[in-house]
Amino acid sequence: MSAVLAAFREAYAAALRLHLRAPNQNTLAEGYELGRRALVEGVSILDLTEHHFRLLEHDGIMPAPDGTDRSEAALEFLLQTMAALDVATRGFLDGTRRYEQQRSRADDLEGRDAFRTALVESLQDGFFVVDSQGTLIEVNSAFGALTGYGPDGIPYALPHPWTAPEAPRYPDLGTDAARFVMPIRHRDGRRLWLAVSTSSLVKPEDGERIFVGTLRDVTAEHDAQARDQAVSRLATEVGAATSVVEVLTVGLEELRRAVGAEAAVVSVWPNRHTGPELYVSEDNPYTGAGVAPHDTQPIPLPGHDNGRESRQVLDARARALLDRARLQPGRTMFAIPEGVTSSEGIVAPLGESGDSALWLRFAAPRVITPGDWALFSLLVGHLSLAVQRARNFDQARSTSLTLQRAMLGPIELPPRFAVHYEPALPPLEIGGDWYDVVRLEDGTIGVVVGDCVGRGLSAAVVMGQLRTAARALLLRGAGPAQLLAELDTVASRIPGAMCTTVCAAILDPVRGLVRYSNAGHMPPVLAEPGKRGRLLEGGRAFPLATFDIPRRPEATTAMAPGSTLVLFTDGLVEQRNVDIADRFDELGDELARVAAQLPREVADSVLSRLRPAGGYDDDVAMVVYRQPPKTLRLEVPAEARELSGLRRALRTWLSAAAVPHDTAVDLVSAANEACSNSIEHAYLGSEPGRVRLTADCGVDTLTIEVSDTGAWRPLPADPGHRGRGIAMMRALTDHLDIDSSGPGTRVRMSVRLLAVSFSAAGRM
Repeated sequence: MSAVLAAFREAYAAALRLHLRAPNQNTLAEGYELGRRALVEGVSILDLTEHHFRLLEHDGIMPAPDGTDRSEAALEFLLQTMAALDVATRGFLDGTRRYEQQRSRADDLEGRDAFRTALVESLQDGFFVVDSQGTLIEVNSAFGALTGYGPDGIPYALPHPWTAPEAPRYPDLGTDAARFVMPIRHRDGRRLWLAVSTSSLVKPEDGERIFVGTLRDVTAEHDAQARDQAVSRLATEVGAATSVVEVLTVGLEELRRAVGAEAAVVSVWPNRHTGPELYVSEDNPYTGAGVAPHDTQPIPLPGHDNGRESRQVLDARARALLDRARLQPGRTMFAIPEGVTSSEGIVAPLGESGDSALWLRFAAPRVITPGDWALFSLLVGHLSLAVQRARNFDQARSTSLTLQRAMLGPIELPPRFAVHYEPALPPLEIGGDWYDVVRLEDGTIGVVVGDCVGRGLSAAVVMGQLRTAARALLLRGAGPAQLLAELDTVASRIPGAMCTTVCAAILDPVRGLVRYSNAGHMPPVLAEPGKRGRLLEGGRAFPLATFDIPRRPEATTAMAPGSTLVLFTDGLVEQRNVDIADRFDELGDELARVAAQLPREVADSVLSRLRPAGGYDDDVAMVVYRQPPKTLRLEVPAEARELSGLRRALRTWLSAAAVPHDTAVDLVSAANEACSNSIEHAYLGSEPGRVRLTADCGVDTLTIEVSDTGAWRPLPADPGHRGRGIAMMRALTDHLDIDSSGPGTRVRMSVRLLAVSFSAAGRM
């Protein structure tokens, strides 16, 4: 008997005695471990059984000293020991049986290689094997069907022929399993998305690491997800747009990127009498991507030279194409050119009004798949809805703005006026504040500035009624005090009009007077040239419809030549935690600083100086008026060096007279020519004399007169390259008169001062 068998028997006897003494799960576990030891050391089941019964019969283990029968416990221990041997035996038999079955199957397929090939070819997914260098050394037929590159082209080295140029690089293959999705370009040009799964193996014969994997077509799932994302992005982009231009600006960019188009063009026919307006988004390597509404955008046509010329106009063929598309039913799309496999773009109507069409041009001809058509249909449908919604919004907004501006006041004002209106609650262009400027029959000008209680649309409704009533009273000839007295009655009958503040004034530019009455409003500020503005605090009484006032007071103040008068609402000067007296001081200082600037520039400077850090939090209405300055009188020696001083003095005076910059440039040029003629010709051959320049500003007319005491020299029959001064002066002014009948010559030029136009509320 070997030492191994002897040691096993001894261990078995000890474990059996322990179990019979106190049977439990731990002692049974010892028996199972002995069975596993017997399997390792080669102890047979026969040796184990004989040794077990020998211990029971000859070694006195049974019966127990107390007479208890232990045969059942001993049998349980033996079976537990033999369990490990039984499992091993059955595993061996099962393995042998599977081996025989596999060998039999391999024999039926004429060898192991034939079996493997048949198994790989039977897979529905594409199968591939890649060596450590990234070269595909084996693929199945399904791989060829998915990519267009089958087993006949093996091997496929990097870069693989199906790799899409714009696709990201492959993930690095490591020792762990990898799963990823990648785009490919099929041999026939289609773009597909494949889900790839790889695993790493080591070849037993040479230790080389290889990678095996499968791939399947997930283009449909990817396209569906991409469609959802593209539609969501487009809807988000156009969702905040409130005009057709905004919708097309953001929508065409997103649409072009979503479908991979080189250019997106929308043609809109505003009416049947004019040509279309073009909105273009294109990826231009010279200017970058962008959208612009115009009719001269370079748009190369399919089949035409794609060179970009800066002024190329959309030609007749493209216009006919878009004109045809706009008349198609909604959601109709067709590829161009029609009837071919690969398309250069698509054309579709935009909306259902028959006045706009969309053209998407691809960078290169491509096959349009059913998934592409589904994406195009969704995107064009969303863009059409957004355009229609923006049109409805534009129409409603245009109607609203027309009504608002009609309520606000005139957009054409007499010369030397400027106004500013800024509502506190955008996008409303009106609020509770208002202004009005009215020319009256006697040559005076009525000005009204008011402020209703509250803000927003409800205050604007009250404002509109009061402004209309005030204008009617001015046109009927009511003075400031009478106007406010009658507005008391009007305001008492309008809900929400109580406590409205109003300042009404009548300006007399000829006499230089302002007559005014104030119903609880901010006092006007009058600033003489070079002096701080002062408050006009006369004629004050309570706001409208608050107390029964027997007679509204009125005050009259002289306006010195060149003075600036400002009427405004409290939103300009009231600021939380700031003393209003300090704000009035700031306003007065600013008016002194900008006394020589145009009224529009005065308004801008005042607004900039007084604007709080967080912006105005109340409606602001402001009217600025410039009283004509006193007559400019200059007399200088008839010398050329005096011309620059004359021009400078005239330019400063014209600014103080509120003459627009363009008109002032013309007048300075004309006056300079007149003065130059006097200096050069009037005193030729005699002692130099003097030149006088006079400028006078009336209500609507400005006159400049240049005179001298020299001799008048007629224009020669052939003046050569000179002698154009009189023609230039006539072209730069409305009226030119030259009087040479008396001693010396007098040149009189005049222009009519035009009304001042403002384009929109809030930006005037």
